[in-house]
Amino acid sequence: MKRLYTEKGDTWPKVLKYNYEKYGDNHRAMRYKHYGIWQPFTWKNYYFSVKYLALGLLSIGFEPGDKVVIIGDNAPQWYYAELAAQANHGISVGLYSDLTPREIKYIAENSEAKFAVVEDQEQVDKFLQIKNELPLLKKIIYWNYKGLAHYDDPVLMGYREVLKQGETFEEEHPGLFEQNVDTGKADDVCALVYTSGTTGSVPKGAIHTYRTMRTGADYHLHLDLWHENDNVLPRLPPVWMNEQWLGIGCHLLSASILNFAEGPETQQRDTKEIQPNIVAYGARQWEGQAAMVQARIHDSDALKRFASRVLMPIGYKMADLKFRKEKPNFILRMLYALAEVSLFRPLRASLGLSNARICYTTGAMLSPEAFRFYHALNLPLKSLYGTTEGGALTGAKNDDISFETVGPAHKGTEVRISGEGELVYRQPGVFVGYYKDQDKTAEVLKDGWFHSGDYGFIRKDGHIVFVDRVKDLIALYSGDKLAPQFIESRLRFNPYIKDAWVVGGKQRPYASVIVVINYDTVGRWAGQRRVAYSTFAELSQRQEVQELVKQSIDRINSTLPPGSKIKKYVNLHKEFDPDEGELTRNRKLRRAFLEERYRGLIAAIYADQTEITIEAQVRSQDGLTRTTKTILNIRSVEGVG
Repeated sequence: MKRLYTEKGDTWPKVLKYNYEKYGDNHRAMRYKHYGIWQPFTWKNYYFSVKYLALGLLSIGFEPGDKVVIIGDNAPQWYYAELAAQANHGISVGLYSDLTPREIKYIAENSEAKFAVVEDQEQVDKFLQIKNELPLLKKIIYWNYKGLAHYDDPVLMGYREVLKQGETFEEEHPGLFEQNVDTGKADDVCALVYTSGTTGSVPKGAIHTYRTMRTGADYHLHLDLWHENDNVLPRLPPVWMNEQWLGIGCHLLSASILNFAEGPETQQRDTKEIQPNIVAYGARQWEGQAAMVQARIHDSDALKRFASRVLMPIGYKMADLKFRKEKPNFILRMLYALAEVSLFRPLRASLGLSNARICYTTGAMLSPEAFRFYHALNLPLKSLYGTTEGGALTGAKNDDISFETVGPAHKGTEVRISGEGELVYRQPGVFVGYYKDQDKTAEVLKDGWFHSGDYGFIRKDGHIVFVDRVKDLIALYSGDKLAPQFIESRLRFNPYIKDAWVVGGKQRPYASVIVVINYDTVGRWAGQRRVAYSTFAELSQRQEVQELVKQSIDRINSTLPPGSKIKKYVNLHKEFDPDEGELTRNRKLRRAFLEERYRGLIAAIYADQTEITIEAQVRSQDGLTRTTKTILNIRSVEGVG
């Protein structure tokens, strides 16, 4: 594979230095919305922010090879901290902002982190709870000062103070920063990227070098060229691998513009303002957004509902023809032009996708219904496949998208299917290994080949079909194999369903599903129909709501083989919660943990009980927690034998 932008350097700090020297104050690198106003940052701002933070870290004892854990919502300081650590020949370690102190302690301890760069008082408080258990930790640096004026712990230090010390340090050590940047090498370790821990085990730190990171960014830029004036609005900070490739790598190499929302709660509104050119969401975010649109249409007036019923099928017809590489006739083109002006263009604008030229879905396979929905709106959404350890593997050009596949393998990769159907591949972007875990490394990395643990196959046209995790495939009593993600993603496309968990197995005579309703949309639906309820649990068990969920199950059952159909379902009394270990931080099901936690519920389903009493912890407004008992109804799906 021919490498793009080779003149920019082989490490991220070198690429940043190149962009600063080329663009200086003449081109935006970032924009950050603060108190309702978009604040611009040029490449000069970016460079000097990294420079003085790096020098400030050196002034307080940072040494080559040291690790910096970074935690907070997406903001320029997150990126400055990563590149500052790397410029000092150190290593960045990203953490999700909603981690608990216990989870933070594990990663900080496992990575041997000596410094923490955190966003605000909330994150400072978490670290102060565990600082005595982290003897290697030297400093906690915070960039949002609100609420921290009276904190006097010597381990704390404000971000601005570190920058000032960096400026003073440069006077005493002129040229040191530039020397450190210039002496960085492609094979230097630059980041530990921790896995999500879907198996229920603790996360593992995947070791990456600039070369392995750069490979993934180059693959994406060969797939779709990014431009200097492209606006990118990342949903998440570079904790997960996709944002390392896109938000760090592709952004630096293309000199595009990163835009940061004011906060997670304003993300949708700020996206509408920016109308980004490049959009990369996880599959759950795309599904949630599609479900939100469906709910808005259901709640709209009669005229808008009628327009949607008439015009959306036109979009679906055009999408299906495009997937089959067939041309529409004149009448369909005219009808689509009408639908584009009347419905599709306003819908894209409402989602902040008017200018979206590149749209990626990652992390899991998107449901066919959601995929067709976005293509009906004329958005070039495509599925990508890559892993934290194995690097980027696939992606299709816009004229070769298939909603059934994750695209063909990138040029420069090798891929094969094992006898068990596992995707096995190798390429220059494969990780070095797990940090301090040679045994686990040896399990997945054999003679340079990465064993993904994912089940799939390669079509005759070279496209790769991802089915599910090998360990998550359910071997049913009937002998059929069931891919739970396929059903779960299709259920989540329903605006009234927030989450779903399919269960089954050889000792279980049929497949069942445990459903989490979407409390907001179901609540509005219930209000319009005067269905009384007072709590999430009560609403979930109303017969009307259970029938609402059953309609979606019936629709999906009609497409499944007889032995794979869903026969029983339960509306859960609560949402799955990452703080309780039920989901990973990027909202994937932790199936092994769920099996253990809801062992009694599953046993009741397969004992043909019609209900079960569950004890639940409820937190009241005064902060007190009390235990309540909820009766969950176990319902059968008619017509499934």
